Amino acid sequence: QVQLVESGGGLVQAGGSLRLSCAASGRTFSTYAMGWFRQAPGKEREFVTAISWSGGRTSYSDSVKGRFIISRDNAKNSVYLQMNSLKPEDTAVYYCAASFRFDTPRVPNAEYDYWGQGTQVTVSS
Repeated sequence: QVQLVESGGGLVQAGGSLRLSCAASGRTFSTYAMGWFRQAPGKEREFVTAISWSGGRTSYSDSVKGRFIISRDNAKNSVYLQMNSLKPEDTAVYYCAASFRFDTPRVPNAEYDYWGQGTQVTVSS
């Protein structure tokens, strides 16, 4: 089994930055793709970004491209989400997820096998 624990969420003003972290344990971290998703109140969970097992390939949603950066450190069993130029519409609970079936960045929720508990990000205008 895999445990994923997110941290780094909080309240920030529009235009500010936050860095989310996700620590993984339980299986060899370097063998699976990782992703970040978010869910705003009253909305479905949506894809934000994903990274391949090696870190060499990434994918971003159009809404965050150019503002967010995903990275991973396999030696630390961690994946990160650097969020810059934050907007009020980025307000959501952010979840990290692990996919064991694929080693390339995945977009669909269904292609992820494990999920963290989420961390709240609130961007004030």
